[in-house]
Amino acid sequence: MSHQIENTVLILIYLFGSITFISGLKMLSKPDSARRGNILAAVGMGAAIMGTIFFYTNATGEHLKNHIWIFGAILIGTVIGTLTARRVKMTAMPQMVSLFNGMGGACAAMISIVEYKHYHFYSCNSGELFAILSGLLIGGISFSGSMIAFGKLNGNIADKRFKGQSLINLILLAIPVVMVVFMSYQQEYNGLMLLSLIAICLLYGITFVMPIGGADMPVVISLLNSFTGVAAACGGFIYDNQVMLTGGILVGSAGTILTVLMCNAMNRSLLNVIIGSFGGGSHSGTEAGTVSGSIKEISLSDTAVLLSYSKKVFIVPGYGLAVAQAQHTCHELEKILEEKGVDVKYAIHPVAGRMPGHMNVLLAEADVPYDKLLEMEDANNEFSATDVVMVIGANDVVNPAARKNPASPIYGMPILDVDLAQNVIVLKRGMAAGYAGIENELFYDTKTKMLFGDAKASLQKLVSEVKNV
Repeated sequence: MSHQIENTVLILIYLFGSITFISGLKMLSKPDSARRGNILAAVGMGAAIMGTIFFYTNATGEHLKNHIWIFGAILIGTVIGTLTARRVKMTAMPQMVSLFNGMGGACAAMISIVEYKHYHFYSCNSGELFAILSGLLIGGISFSGSMIAFGKLNGNIADKRFKGQSLINLILLAIPVVMVVFMSYQQEYNGLMLLSLIAICLLYGITFVMPIGGADMPVVISLLNSFTGVAAACGGFIYDNQVMLTGGILVGSAGTILTVLMCNAMNRSLLNVIIGSFGGGSHSGTEAGTVSGSIKEISLSDTAVLLSYSKKVFIVPGYGLAVAQAQHTCHELEKILEEKGVDVKYAIHPVAGRMPGHMNVLLAEADVPYDKLLEMEDANNEFSATDVVMVIGANDVVNPAARKNPASPIYGMPILDVDLAQNVIVLKRGMAAGYAGIENELFYDTKTKMLFGDAKASLQKLVSEVKNV
């Protein structure tokens, strides 16, 4: 096959890959087509990889070599990725996402390091060199930041803050940006400056994520994901690879849009995310105002009767549902109530859980119908006509203080207005505060009753009680 024909075939393969990426991303916007979209994009990626291996030729017409090393690496990565994905628990899904995202950032950074070391062998201009160093900057931050996010989500790393941290973070960000611009116009290789750039980028990634609290991790994961996408796009510029450029732009733009949506959902600014003064910290009940009222408990039998004779019931899932691995039991309860003529729906807050879409994935695993999952705005419109809202493992996202108490740290954060329903039942192990570290005013509402215990065990007993009503 001639060089020209091979080049044409490769271009067509890259075009196919780009189309599958765009189509797959579009399909991810709907739960019922998300799985097919993911598979479609994976097929496009596989085609692009195989096309590059067998049809790519350099300026002298030579193909890629070292096929044994290439396919050996693909095989090892496939085995590790498959085993990890199959064995990971739903509660550990955010950690896995952070880990895999960090590996993507590391790959982009390593590409940039290799290309910078060899740039003087090519006729690179300042623009190309800027793309190379930008990939290193963004990929390095994404890698180290994702590793810290992994450690924090896994409980291995605690929040770390100190006075003036935001200013230091801004300086740590400004220094490598200036270095990238300077090195882009420097005509000779500078190994010491390269090592300095790598070290500062990694350090900023650490200091950027370190102070961020667990409740704000969905935003951080989304932002770091967009960083990795942009770093991959820089790789596409470096190699003039259309499919790599398209994929990177799609991931970067989608991650950025999702980050903005997450910030709006938590009433936070993106600037605060970037400078590392985002969320975290504990706030005592006195700081947010004293919560008055008393806690009222409810028995399993009374809960079963209340649910069975309701017309409309909403279930609000949170991280506690994932921890208890109770999604299947929750779905079983939903089906039993539906058999009794009860209209059951799920209210999903954008930042419930530890990553974007965590609750959607959790319930999809239990085969909950997609049309039963209502977004926050839609659910809020129906709460006033709802007989019972059952909150399972959610805390800050249902705290009325976000609407009513200007002194609360979460004041202004959009929440699920479950307190507008006729009755609220909260399944909870104890009275521990959520990640925001404040008392939940919902627990002391006259409409609210607490059902204490492990969520899975409580739901299993509740299923038996409802069957007997």
